[in-house]
Amino acid sequence: MKKLLALAVIAGGVLFVIKRNKAAKAEADLWREATAPTERPLGTASSNGSAPAKAADASRNN
Repeated sequence: MKKLLALAVIAGGVLFVIKRNKAAKAEADLWREATAPTERPLGTASSNGSAPAKAADASRNN
């Protein structure tokens, strides 16, 4: 009975470590993707999260 209990504890520990490693890898991949530089502009959003300044229309400046 003790051997069976010890085997169950070891198996649980191994599964816990595997689950934790997968979660850490997923978090690292997400962080890497979020902080990767982009090659093209993001449209209306800037890379630092603030809204870009709108260019003034030249015809309205007169």
